[in-house]
This record gives sequence, structure tokens and C-alpha cells, in this order.
Amino acid sequence: MQTGFELVLDVKAALGECPIWSVEEQVLYFVDIKKSRIHRFDPSSNALDTLTLPEEVGCIGLAHGGGFVAGLRSGIWLISSRGELLRKLAANPEDQSISRFNDGMVDPAGRFIAGTVDETRERGIASLYRCDARGLEKLAGGLLTSNGVAFSPDGKRLYHSDTLRYSLFTYDYDVASGEATNRQLFARFGSETDKGRPDGGAVDAEGCYWTALFEGGRVQRYTPDGALIGEYPVPAKCPTMVTFGGPDLKTLYCTSASIGRPEEELAEYPLSGALFAMRTDVPGLAKPLFNPEA
Repeated sequence: MQTGFELVLDVKAALGECPIWSVEEQVLYFVDIKKSRIHRFDPSSNALDTLTLPEEVGCIGLAHGGGFVAGLRSGIWLISSRGELLRKLAANPEDQSISRFNDGMVDPAGRFIAGTVDETRERGIASLYRCDARGLEKLAGGLLTSNGVAFSPDGKRLYHSDTLRYSLFTYDYDVASGEATNRQLFARFGSETDKGRPDGGAVDAEGCYWTALFEGGRVQRYTPDGALIGEYPVPAKCPTMVTFGGPDLKTLYCTSASIGRPEEELAEYPLSGALFAMRTDVPGLAKPLFNPEA
């Protein structure tokens, strides 16, 4: 029975993000954006290995044949399992002095769906993109912080949030073409007393969407028609993203952030920046692998 998240690894991340489970390796990968790191955590041995990249890494996906697709400040890259930048697939078309890639996910057909963040926090210059063999294509614009990318079990619904606008949306998604249409508001967050806003998310086998609430200290679970059916505390004020892992995909991992947080908050939440986990009754879904030819 789910009760809340517990500490797995006090990795002291500045901005932990984008956890992703490798079914093949039975390990968890996740990034620390501000420290330009990709971590590899083996829960069977508690071993942690770290790759350091030459620039900030906002999101990753596992690639066919090994290594990663990754959204960096400069664009979307293929990266080896040793952290070598192999090939730039697409440049970040925005002003890279105030824009970097943030959250992303591989779609059911092997494309990479990734968005950017507007570091001015006010101009609305961020976008959500599709990266495939055709290049980079904008799916949505006018964003502050692109986040929360996830797909329904049948791949026909795309979830996507604009964190600083406290809003989570759905799109009709055409897996064959990679087109996203018919944007609808799925849930709205935040109030004067609760600043929690939607960050990274994941979908389980029942089609329910789980979202980490940045500055909300918890993770929420929603039915496909938008009903809130679960809420689980996290021992950090700023959880950032969840993903399902473990041999049965019933371990929900959650990353968190410590950078830029007030001293009094860090005193109250000394595990800020750690990796947490919670067992769930419902399994998640194995993530597709990126195919640069898709």
C-alpha cells in the first residue's frame, strides 16, 4: 500500500531530474541538470556511477544500441554510454543564453519529444519539440517551462505541463505521424497557500498520470479523466520527476532539487536533492528506446 516516499540515495543533486528505468540493465538513470551529470544507480548493489558532460543536461532517453538521446543547452544530442557527445541531432533554435532543453521523453515510435525552459521566467519563449529523422519540429510554443511529458498506454494521448503557469495539458497524439493536436487543460494547480506546481510526470499501466509537485512536497495521481485519486508526501519541498522501475515496474522513483532553495527550507528538508522511492500497487510502463531513424 502506498504511503509516501522514502530515501533511496542522498545524492545531493542541485537539480535532480529525468529518472528513467532501464529494463535491460535493471538500473535507474537520472540527471543533475545544474551539475551537468548523468547518474547510473544500481539498486541491487546501491552502486552509483556518474558521467559528467560539457554542458547542462536537461533530459535523457535510452537509445537503441546503447547510450542516450539527450536534451542539452545547445540542442539534442546522441551520447555514448561513456558520456561522449557523438552527434548533434538538432540545435536549440532559441536564444541559448536564456534557453536550454528541460524535460523530455521518447514517444512510442522512438522519437524524442522534448521542451525548453525560458530562464527569464517571464517572456514565454520556451517550446515543446519533436525530434526525429525529419529534424526538429515545434509542437507547442509560448511556454515558460516545458515539463511533464508522458504518454498514455496506447500512445494516443500526450501529457505536457507548463510548470510556471501551474497547468497540465493533454493533446491527441498521432503515433504514426508524431503530430500533437487538440490541446485541452487537464488540471490546474497552485494557490496562495499551496505553491505546488506540476513538474515531471509518468503514466502507469491503468493510464493514470502521476506528477511531482515542485514546491509542493508531494506527488499526485490522476485518473485519465482528471480526477485526483492519490497524494503521497516526499521528504523534499521540491520533488521534480517520477518514473516507474524495479523488476516489476512497481517502484516509483522520484528526483528532487536543492539549488536556490531558502536556508530555512533546506533546514526543514535536509534531504532536498536526494533520490526517493515508493512501492505502488499498479505497475508503470517500460519506456521506448530512441531510434534516430524514426
